[in-house]
Amino acid sequence: MTRLSVNINKIATLRNARGGNNPDVIKVAMDCERFGAHGITVHPRPDERHIRYADVVALKTVVKTEFNIEGYPDKRYMSLVREVKPDQATLVPDKPDAITSNAGWDTLKNENFLRDIIDELKESGIRVSVFTDPDSGMVEGAKKVNADRVELYTEPYAAHFSRDKKAAVKPYTEAAATAYNIGLGINAGHDLDLHNLRFLYQSIPHLNEVSIGHALISDALYFGLENTIQLYLQQLDS
Repeated sequence: MTRLSVNINKIATLRNARGGNNPDVIKVAMDCERFGAHGITVHPRPDERHIRYADVVALKTVVKTEFNIEGYPDKRYMSLVREVKPDQATLVPDKPDAITSNAGWDTLKNENFLRDIIDELKESGIRVSVFTDPDSGMVEGAKKVNADRVELYTEPYAAHFSRDKKAAVKPYTEAAATAYNIGLGINAGHDLDLHNLRFLYQSIPHLNEVSIGHALISDALYFGLENTIQLYLQQLDS
């Protein structure tokens, strides 16, 4: 079964636009689980422009499914993750001022750095996923630094899906096959939506998890959060 983890960063962005606590990030996370989501993802950034570090601590006490914390592994991220001990830490190579993730790790050039970080996280009992481009060499590098999973960066797939979906997905099927053959779990995320998710899911037979935020929250403005989560779950059920 491919699991759906809902990234709730955009809920926090909406809350922060007016101050106060509307919408309530903690309640939304609980509702996402109640509506069928298999996990909750957050990506705290140093400027706290959406999810705040205090939100992450509070969420740990209420998330009953799987809690995934994404981020660049600087000192503040590492301290937070060691305190919260989520089910999964997803390491991304974002610069502090990045609007959103836009590339995967070069797992070969960053081998020593990533290995040290991953060893530290795994000592705390945390599963580690490394954000990578759909490149078998980068996937093999993730295995070399002792990652448990890779998260394949799917923005290029989404960007080319409407023109040639078979060509768009080909690098992902190849990278996923490499990951599966060397014993890595396979996650995917970025710009997945109701139009392109099913084909990706059908093309990667061993896909463990997709993390979806922006499109899902945007769809919820039209369909409602509960209905939207059900629509996304339907894409992972065929």
